Amino acid sequence: MTQLKETAAVLGGGSFGTAVASILAENGHQVRLWVRDPETAAAINKDRENSRYLPGTVLPDGVEASEDLIHCLSGATLVFMAIPSKAFIDVLRQARDHVAAGTMVVSCTKGIAADGFLLMSQLLAREWPHTQVGVLSGPNLAREIVEKKFAGTVIASTHPELCTRVQHALSCPYFRVYDSSDPYGVELGGALKNIYAIATGMADALDVGDNTRAFLITRSLAEISRFSARMGANPMTFLGLAGVGDLIVTCSSNLSRNYQVGYLVGQGNTVEQAVASLGQTAEGVNTVKLVAERARSEGIYMPLATGLYDILFHQRPIIDVVTALMQGDHNHDVDFMTGLS
Repeated sequence: MTQLKETAAVLGGGSFGTAVASILAENGHQVRLWVRDPETAAAINKDRENSRYLPGTVLPDGVEASEDLIHCLSGATLVFMAIPSKAFIDVLRQARDHVAAGTMVVSCTKGIAADGFLLMSQLLAREWPHTQVGVLSGPNLAREIVEKKFAGTVIASTHPELCTRVQHALSCPYFRVYDSSDPYGVELGGALKNIYAIATGMADALDVGDNTRAFLITRSLAEISRFSARMGANPMTFLGLAGVGDLIVTCSSNLSRNYQVGYLVGQGNTVEQAVASLGQTAEGVNTVKLVAERARSEGIYMPLATGLYDILFHQRPIIDVVTALMQGDHNHDVDFMTGLS
């Protein structure tokens, strides 16, 4: 499918940023991977491996790592943002004057900023108003992508030409890219599912069983749809890869960072100990706090998210939260079949 050869900048040398850079390079595009540390950049270029995040994976020769942000952005026709949410705004402001008008920019970060409850694409639109913005999200564990196991993702934007360009740039025999015109819903799905991956990891550590896992994942999808529809997203978006697809893989795989945090908490660790043990960003820890507080202030029924928040940040016993969940009011199974929201 590749037609136009892009000059792509991938900002963020974590696992997913590296996976995106790898696909782009294999498809014949010029790729610059921005990392903060010059020693890391030099090691990637010399060894053709990101030893911290994807050890044992050989990177294509077309990936050039650099600590020079301006160099990476110079002449870029596509920019992929794979920066953790806590550093996202700082990088946007550093780079703002070095991104050309009309550049197509894609957020790959599945998080929410505390300042105004803004998604990463909303920060992009605010800080880089001269660009076209899209969102990439789906069931995309980076390790499996670089191992070339079949996967699909979603590019969402209000700019159809951006979706087409990204589909051409990233599609390959093992990675299929679908499009969506609901970037807000696609991005919310990617951010919110991290909450429930923590909950599912915790449940698996407690050996709850397959029925419970299915129950938990399904009710998680109900909460994601309910919250997102109230925020303005299309609830049908969550029937696709960026909704139920991403939720299933993140709640089921020990490759998921958020699942790993939940599993460690379920084994008796504090959330701080779990995050420190992981050594990587788990976006769901910040997201659950923001979403639980927003749900309570807006009166949105989200017992799983608010219960997890109480466990992680208020040391409420897990058994008390589970008991409250099971003894709560009886509700409809699928809200949108009954006109509720």
